[in-house]
Amino acid sequence: MPIHADVYMDPHEVDRPQPIVAYAVDMPIGGQGQPHSHARGQLVHIMQGATTVFTEEGTFVVPPERAVWVPGGMMHRTVYPVKTQFRSLYLREDWSARLSDKPVVVQVTPLLRELIQELMAAPRDYALDGPVARIAQVIVDQLKSLPDAPLQLPMPVNHALLKELCQSILSCPAHLPSLADAAERTRMSQRTFERRFFDETGWSYRKWCGQAKLFRALELLSAGRSVGDVAFKLGYEGPSPFISQFRKAFGTTPGKYFKPQ
Repeated sequence: MPIHADVYMDPHEVDRPQPIVAYAVDMPIGGQGQPHSHARGQLVHIMQGATTVFTEEGTFVVPPERAVWVPGGMMHRTVYPVKTQFRSLYLREDWSARLSDKPVVVQVTPLLRELIQELMAAPRDYALDGPVARIAQVIVDQLKSLPDAPLQLPMPVNHALLKELCQSILSCPAHLPSLADAAERTRMSQRTFERRFFDETGWSYRKWCGQAKLFRALELLSAGRSVGDVAFKLGYEGPSPFISQFRKAFGTTPGKYFKPQ
């Protein structure tokens, strides 16, 4: 379905009465944005590629056919580790209030995908009482019923050294610091480190590191890397242990995960 020319224009230049404003973007590999927020809530649907969204609530990895909801007014920063094609929907403040006040990643169903494409094909000044406005209403109804995807990684907020440690792990999760090394880097005893890490994230250090490694795997798989290459790059003993960990975290194998649901 063709995309309307309006949808490629910056959506923030004019405040519109339409309940949802659509925006289509293609980002090059390595693209990233500065920390910012929007008055409207934003849904980012990844068509191809992947994005990582950083917020104070945590870090969210969004592979193909998933979408991330960022509430209005929330500071966030996006990074595109691979060439990425995404479609954004900006919901008017009164419509955003119907959805979660927390960021969340959701699975995009075939119906929601088709509804988003219909909105992308329409001009932005669609009639408030016309068929496109009714499509917008169905989109919100769909978003309220979609299950969350387990793609959030909680980040420390109050402890600067813990936050610095986690950010360094995210940038290179193939070589994870041991518990002793992590405690030393954050100037704590191992027992204090484990307690403080759990207080800050709600997760154990071991679980958090395992999820960080899987998040990097999602980015690499989204770029078309093979399972064997990803397993080797991230330090798994082989494809089988990697697939086992992937299935445990996401409920399916890497091959099935990236097929349309």
